[in-house]
Amino acid sequence: MGVADLTTAYRSGALSPVEVVREVLDRAEIVDARFNAFVTIDHEGAMAEAKASEQRWHAGAPASGIDGVPATIKDIVAVRGQPMRAGSRATETLPQPVDSPAVERLRSAGTPILGLTTTPEFGFQAITESPLTGITSNPWDSRLTPGGSSGGAAVAAVTGAGVLHLGTDGGGSIRIPAAFTGIAGLKPSYGRVPAYPPSPFGTLAHLGSMARDVADARAMIQVIAGRDARDWYQQSGDFPPITDRAFHFKGARVGLWAAPASGGVDPELAAACEQACRLIEEAGAVIEEIALPSFPLLEMFTTHWYAGAAARLAAIKPEQRQVCDPEFLLIAGEGAALSAQDYCSMSAMRAEFGRQMDLLFSAYDVIVSPATPIAAFRTGAQAPAGSGYRRWTDWAGFSFPLNLSQQPGCVVPCGMVSGNRPVALQFAAPRGFDHVALSAAVAFEAMAGTENITKDHGSNRNENS
Repeated sequence: MGVADLTTAYRSGALSPVEVVREVLDRAEIVDARFNAFVTIDHEGAMAEAKASEQRWHAGAPASGIDGVPATIKDIVAVRGQPMRAGSRATETLPQPVDSPAVERLRSAGTPILGLTTTPEFGFQAITESPLTGITSNPWDSRLTPGGSSGGAAVAAVTGAGVLHLGTDGGGSIRIPAAFTGIAGLKPSYGRVPAYPPSPFGTLAHLGSMARDVADARAMIQVIAGRDARDWYQQSGDFPPITDRAFHFKGARVGLWAAPASGGVDPELAAACEQACRLIEEAGAVIEEIALPSFPLLEMFTTHWYAGAAARLAAIKPEQRQVCDPEFLLIAGEGAALSAQDYCSMSAMRAEFGRQMDLLFSAYDVIVSPATPIAAFRTGAQAPAGSGYRRWTDWAGFSFPLNLSQQPGCVVPCGMVSGNRPVALQFAAPRGFDHVALSAAVAFEAMAGTENITKDHGSNRNENS
């Protein structure tokens, strides 16, 4: 059950937040045992919050439109009373003294927090495997990765171990696992959701929402978005509000971004996305194929990303670094070898790329693309065997450009490919127009019937799940 059904049941008394949270906590234990999605499950804290929510609903005074709706937090975001391990054995085990702004807003909204979900070390890669928690696997086929770095959140969402899930996205970390597991995920405009402490990956890093459908992802982002004085990077003005206003494809100008910034697109996945785009065209949209502004985007992204990894590693004592992921140490070393001139040159180039992206988006109501150029692949590697890709960055070319340019991107399932693997579309909109990306995704979801993809295909899951 999603936000609307749960809150309707709470209002009528047909269900209690206590009943729901108790059931979901039990579910989370099963999901964690099977797929390794959680770092911690907080039975005591979640039940206390559920009881408080129950009292508010009985009094007819819920704290918000998501009061009593259970949520999870990625273990890279500060949660009061819980250690923030970030998938690393080199981090402190002391509990965090305060909540991050997004978690604080969820608590104020009456959301019971079930626990912390898994991440690769410091969220550095697009699979969810870490020295601290091991391998998180995909419920569609446990031999496959759910993607990353918000992989635990995606697994919790698709299996019903919570309704709302807070993820982070520095190069696709919300959108890639959403696509690989058949759920919805939003990377909002940069600064829409406040962050504190700041990410070592700087202004690439976004906080966003993940859920089984776009309406729930939107309900969550409406709560966690807003200004917070702790986040110095946020702009001083306000973004347009995230409304539930409907999007109509009839007459809409839609840009089709078909070629990723790096690598190619799997033919079977491309065919599924082309079929989905035909639905959009049949609904009356005018679709025009576009190309991104011409820049060395992979080099631009990896310069920023590897420099961020170097900054994070520098905060770890030398004697503790031996317990870090070897691949993390490798990219951090490459980041440390960059010169200040390298970084500043790429930062200036990024500014020009962002300016040209703003101009590109101004010509379209929404831009659509595959969410990823590949579907889920075997665990234990950053890329599919035999693909020729060396690292995840090589195949994330529909993701990281929007981190560089900071436009919102909402991922929604659009079908399945061989091996019963979900695939997805990405709807992107101008900076600040998150409501447009979300509404377009809602409209497509309803038109294509993909809001129930997990239910429709669940009985066909691979026996290895």
